[in-house]
Amino acid sequence: MEGLVCVPVLLPLLAAGLKLAIGGRLRYVQASISLGTLAVSLAVSVLLLIAVDDGGPLVTDLGGWVAPVGICLVADRLSTLVLVVSQAVTFCVMVYSVANAYDEQEHDAPMAIFHPAFLVMAAGVADAFLSGDLFNLFVAFEMLLSGSYVLLTFGGTESRIRAGATYTLMALASSMLFLIAIAITYAATGTLSMAQLAVRFGTLPELVKLLVELTLLLAFAIKAAIFPVSAWLPDSYPTAPAPATAVFAGLLTKVGVYSIIRLEALLFPGGPVSTLLMWVALATMLVGVLGAVAQTDIKRMLSFTLVSHIGFMVFGVGLSTVMGMAGAVFYVVHHITVQTSLFLVTGLIERRTGTTSVTRLGGLMTVTPVIAVLFFVPAMNLSGIPPMSGFLGKLMLIQAALDKGGWLAIVLVAGGLVTSLLTLYAIAKTWGKAFWRRPKKSRFGRVVESEEYTGEDPVVTTTSTPPALLGATVALVGLGLSFTVLAGPLSALAVRAAGELMAREPYITAVLGRGLR
Repeated sequence: MEGLVCVPVLLPLLAAGLKLAIGGRLRYVQASISLGTLAVSLAVSVLLLIAVDDGGPLVTDLGGWVAPVGICLVADRLSTLVLVVSQAVTFCVMVYSVANAYDEQEHDAPMAIFHPAFLVMAAGVADAFLSGDLFNLFVAFEMLLSGSYVLLTFGGTESRIRAGATYTLMALASSMLFLIAIAITYAATGTLSMAQLAVRFGTLPELVKLLVELTLLLAFAIKAAIFPVSAWLPDSYPTAPAPATAVFAGLLTKVGVYSIIRLEALLFPGGPVSTLLMWVALATMLVGVLGAVAQTDIKRMLSFTLVSHIGFMVFGVGLSTVMGMAGAVFYVVHHITVQTSLFLVTGLIERRTGTTSVTRLGGLMTVTPVIAVLFFVPAMNLSGIPPMSGFLGKLMLIQAALDKGGWLAIVLVAGGLVTSLLTLYAIAKTWGKAFWRRPKKSRFGRVVESEEYTGEDPVVTTTSTPPALLGATVALVGLGLSFTVLAGPLSALAVRAAGELMAREPYITAVLGRGLR
């Protein structure tokens, strides 16, 4: 079973190389390769999750070099849980992109680029989740950057190139900080194996540990779009094609959050930075949701809510308790699916109407009731309406904060409640204008007067939506709903993952062996 750990990383890379060799030919074969690769990676990820939940962490030493000398991939409950969800999301998004023919622009290019870039990005996500070495984690981030930059600028429009430049500059700044932290860490400890670092950091002076921790946190905070280094995200993500925006929103920021969870639980448990994380979580929640309330474009509104709800995950990490970590893990899993599905639905809206501006939309509930329902369900889930998984995740965090006690934990609970209410307000405002308000005029000349209408003429068409697009979106919305139905087993798995994280010994022993430090 250990040999399967590398499959979600290596298989997409091999498939990407094969697709680059094929070039722009055999387009249906290319689509089949992409879907088959992601389906196999998903199946392997499920098997790994079952295996590690039953028997503990699995380790694969790359190149036959045993850790800490070599680089290893480590599958534990946390990494395999988020890996399964990420693989399911990337598979649905690939189905969506194939059905929507986002790679049609490639027929004039010397080689097909959309699918290989998507697969390289998927491999980078898997590598980041499974990496047991700080330098390999850096390599995973660079794989993400190379693939995501291609997807972000796909089509070469002015807005996408501008957004891609902003995204790349922030990513490079984060990478530079990460490299500096790696250099300091290696100079101080003589290793980059995270299992060995968990032991050796305990013998370092407190100032050296604090320097490394803060540098790594800043690097990961940029990638996770945590306030005050989150301003780049709302200006970057909305310009990309719908599938790219969806997978960016669902996965790329969560890689940063995952790295922070692994960092704080394994390397710096219960350190003095926990209080700072709680304040940062509060600021991220409130600043993000206030930005969402002010938006008149659905994509930008969702981008700001993405920033805001990253704060809930940092909230759980800052508590530095098993239940707080469990709440963060549960919320990460919930948010990956919900945020991705909302951006996919927004892509359907843009395909039908040509816009995502709520001042130009209206009557979508009547014209496209299926799309309206597909937007409403995850939107309510994101807002935390009982008994959906968004509510359950927030409830876990609130209970963990109350159990921890202290005035700062109470302030965080209050901030989380305010954020949830303002998220609901932003969603309700968008729903009322884009879906519920009757349109004044359609493109086909049908006039429906609305006394409440005061903005531009809404754009509404009656163009049908391809079944495969709806199918991929419905599957992802259904996956998000399944977390509500399976909330008991999922929350129990999150608690076991958090317990394993905070215990640290199972991870260290699996990588280094008993008695080897």
